[in-house]
Amino acid sequence: MFNKIFLFFLSFLILFGANAQTQEYFPSSTSGVIIKHKYYSLSYSPINKQAEWVMYMLTEQNLVNGIVKRKDFFRCDPLIKDSFATLADYKKSGYDRGHLAPAGDMKIDSIAMSESFFLSNMSPQAPSFNRGIWKNLESQVRDWAKEYDTLYVVTGGILKFSMGTIGLGAITVPKYFYKVILNKTKQSTKIIALILPNEAGTKQLNEYTVTVDSLEKLTGIDFFSALTDSIENQIESKIDLKNWNFDVSSESSTNYKNKPPVYCKGINPVDGSKCENIILDPSGYCQVHINQVDLPKVIKDNSYKLPIAVRCTAITQKETQCKRMTHSPNQKCWQHGGN
Repeated sequence: MFNKIFLFFLSFLILFGANAQTQEYFPSSTSGVIIKHKYYSLSYSPINKQAEWVMYMLTEQNLVNGIVKRKDFFRCDPLIKDSFATLADYKKSGYDRGHLAPAGDMKIDSIAMSESFFLSNMSPQAPSFNRGIWKNLESQVRDWAKEYDTLYVVTGGILKFSMGTIGLGAITVPKYFYKVILNKTKQSTKIIALILPNEAGTKQLNEYTVTVDSLEKLTGIDFFSALTDSIENQIESKIDLKNWNFDVSSESSTNYKNKPPVYCKGINPVDGSKCENIILDPSGYCQVHINQVDLPKVIKDNSYKLPIAVRCTAITQKETQCKRMTHSPNQKCWQHGGN
């Protein structure tokens, strides 16, 4: 009896502290729809019928004391009354119901485990992605929590880059997913961000790291704005690999070549500095500097498409920039000469 009472109060204290501290670091919300569950919170996008971000605090204590077994109980989020995904939308879609806040991080009690199966915590993920490199990244985050103790984890799909929709509800299928992890102690503050394409992984996890600044430009979300400006400006503009111990010797590196990361060839037009993003695309440029790609060389290969859609650069008859998005390497939509 004493043990049960102790565990109850322990989980309550962890929960209360997690909620209070996590809210302090909430990212901005482009939709203005914030949903707060007991063990994680999210910013919901009614248009895309999924979260643009899910945030929670993960500690070593959560993992050590987490003994609840996974129970698959996928269902609609009771706090979202309309514009939501259903189980029918995913059925026979070819996509997994991919966790944003993973069930493996929610073993502290049955409530946390149950909440992790709300469909608001899901996003359509390719099976090869969800069961492969994404699973490895989730495992890596748990390793970091054990090593660095308290982490603030933010996860979501980059919703403006879509591979289409699924179901009658037209649930957006993100082309890319991201994670941002903050570790803040009295001695130091460090942050790391990753962007992974929604497909089978072909690289080591550290090759998917990007600056938080570049991720903010892609998502329109301001992460960890509660940090002081001096700290935020310092850590969000650089990729920090030396202070995050990536596991390249176990499952997280299976099927990946052990090779050094390749950095973007892009140049910051403001100060002329070199980009520090690790590239995701054979063009040699990251998403932020894709417009600096050597177009004449790329256009020769008609099969090449930009890794993400960019806005058409053509000028319309009304003398405004075309609003269509395109993957064409000449940055023109089909109506203005794209291929």
